[in-house]
Amino acid sequence: MNLSYKLVAFSALILAGFSCGQKQQAGQQAPAATAVTTYTLVKKSVTGLDQYPATLVPLNEVEIRPQIGGYITNIYIQDGQEVKKGQKLYEIDRSKYAATVQQADALVQSAEANLARMEKDYERYKRLDAEDAIAKQTLDHAQTEVLNAKAQVSSAKAQYESASTDYNYSVLVAPFDGTVGISQVRLGTQVSPGQPLLNTLSSNDPMALNFVINEREITRFNKILKSEEKPDSLFRIKFSDGSVYPYNGKFTTIDRAVGRQSGTINLRVQFPNPERDLIAGMTVNLQVLNEDIGEQLVIPYRAVTEQMGEYFVYVVQEDNTVKQQNVILGTQIGEGIVVRSGVQEGAKIVVSGIQKLREGAQITEQTAAQ
Repeated sequence: MNLSYKLVAFSALILAGFSCGQKQQAGQQAPAATAVTTYTLVKKSVTGLDQYPATLVPLNEVEIRPQIGGYITNIYIQDGQEVKKGQKLYEIDRSKYAATVQQADALVQSAEANLARMEKDYERYKRLDAEDAIAKQTLDHAQTEVLNAKAQVSSAKAQYESASTDYNYSVLVAPFDGTVGISQVRLGTQVSPGQPLLNTLSSNDPMALNFVINEREITRFNKILKSEEKPDSLFRIKFSDGSVYPYNGKFTTIDRAVGRQSGTINLRVQFPNPERDLIAGMTVNLQVLNEDIGEQLVIPYRAVTEQMGEYFVYVVQEDNTVKQQNVILGTQIGEGIVVRSGVQEGAKIVVSGIQKLREGAQITEQTAAQ
């Protein structure tokens, strides 16, 4: 083998090795495209609702307790009955209180009669004193007797008022319209001032709904409270069976302060309750309309990834690469979610295959159902 032949063979070997290295380097620089499913953004008509757990409470509620001692002699109501203001509820044995009132009344009449006699004596003594017919000491004594008699009248009247108050307390009446609960006593039960609890009375219409929000939402609800124009269906009740209460609520109150430990604040909405479908203590969901109303961009929720409290989607570029885009999300609608900002209508995003992607990755796509 001559020298020329050896040089040619060696050159061919070098070229072959160089070509192989180029192919290997090219394979490393151009990884295979990732297969994904994409979705083209379109607007849809939505009604955005935020939902808060809430509890129904009566605007007025009072415990019915005795103010005097005695035995229950009458119960004028049935358990769970609706009552009107001033309607009789319970009666405590009145006999001794009636007798005390009569005695107090007699004392008043006696004291007033004594005062009248003392005043006549005093007037007579004043005339005699004018004629210098009696001693000054006698006139002064008569004047003192009048003052004492007036004090006795005042004392007798105070005793009469006290006795009358106790007598009136022997019949307990409803302080407002509402519904009573189940009676806690029966005829013949002995009671004393303040004990036991006889019943509880709650107002029915309207009914209040208390719910809690995070302090970040205070600005939003402050604007709602101060706004003069509110949608009719801004506040609705959703029951545990999925049905929605037919009447709309009226936003009335934001509590005075945020809880120091919880970072939340209490709010109240009032609802009419003509059919008595709302019962105190019920736990329901309060639905509140938000800004996601009308034509909005809605994307599949599975297209969203979360990183450090922020949300992202992969947007497909013209060269079939992807760009990770931060988005602001709104209301979740079924399996979709409203996008308030970050992407535009007509943009194409990755729906499945996200876990294999990174910024700038090459993709091959299939279109998801719209």
